[in-house]
Amino acid sequence: MDRPPLSPPASALAQLSERSREIFRSIVDTYLTSGEPVGSRQLSRVLPMTLSPASVRNVMQDLEDIGLIYAPHISAGRLPTELGLRFFVDSLLQIGDVDEDERARIEAGVEAASKERDLEGVLTEATALLSGLTRVAGVVVATKADVRLVQVDFVRLEPERALAILVAEDGSVENRVLPIPRDLPASGLITAANYLNARIRGRTLEQARVEIDAARKAAQRELDELTAHVVEAGLASWSGAQGDNRQLIVRGQAHLLEDLTAMDDLERIRLLFSDLETKTEVIDLLERAEDGEGVRIYIGSENKLFSLSGSSMIAAPLRDANRRIVGALGVIGPTRLNYARIVPMVDYTAKIVGRAMGGGS
Repeated sequence: MDRPPLSPPASALAQLSERSREIFRSIVDTYLTSGEPVGSRQLSRVLPMTLSPASVRNVMQDLEDIGLIYAPHISAGRLPTELGLRFFVDSLLQIGDVDEDERARIEAGVEAASKERDLEGVLTEATALLSGLTRVAGVVVATKADVRLVQVDFVRLEPERALAILVAEDGSVENRVLPIPRDLPASGLITAANYLNARIRGRTLEQARVEIDAARKAAQRELDELTAHVVEAGLASWSGAQGDNRQLIVRGQAHLLEDLTAMDDLERIRLLFSDLETKTEVIDLLERAEDGEGVRIYIGSENKLFSLSGSSMIAAPLRDANRRIVGALGVIGPTRLNYARIVPMVDYTAKIVGRAMGGGS
């Protein structure tokens, strides 16, 4: 049987009853433990509430209708869809903690490697430790802090998340997931990428941000001087406060026809408004790309970074002494990973490696 489309309304998820959540949680728990479909009769025996198999079947049908579970075969039990796993991870997952023995192994391994090996050796040891503790593949992506770029692109993944693709002079490619404003239009990402690609070649991310910020401040000073002139001349007035979406209300149009300088000033103001808006969006995206995010979980086809449909990736950023992201550390495995155990383990290992790199705790 084909899987249902992964697009239920958010309200349907938010309005799930406690009974529906418990049944769904049991289906996911069974899948994460055994990988096998689970049926209504089996569920009715393990649920913390008394329900007949028929009642369980009715709830399972509702869960299937909104895309959280599916039947891999006719007359089989149910498995969670990718959307179901995402809902479980985001809403129902109870994150555990790294136990003392695992913490000691991670700390001792990274500390020993940092004394005997270079950065590459530390990262190799960290991924080997993660792989051994989680029994899945460890993965690390590291970049030089001063890598010089030749191209930057932004790809929207979700309404409030985008992927920054950074291509360096040495041919390496780094991907960073960054939060973006929900109301940022697609054209904003395209404009920012075009603006950067005309200026970023041979510069690091930090250099590009500093230079564009300096240009933005210079444009702001010019704008302030021009607007003060036309407002004082009684040809225009402000609408809105500083920090709001600024607008210049033009008046005295008859006088403008006699004053070509004022008309030129107003056209320059209009261009500066547009220029400042672009620069501000670019600076915002660069700062978000530098900051990145904490532990991220990619499930199945969500994993656009590696195009590993059917797998999951859990990754955490690696930071240097200046708290800048210089890489990522994590694991890749089947979608039925033990998320509650592995998420904190990846996070803890990344922090220990960051500390060994001089990035603090």
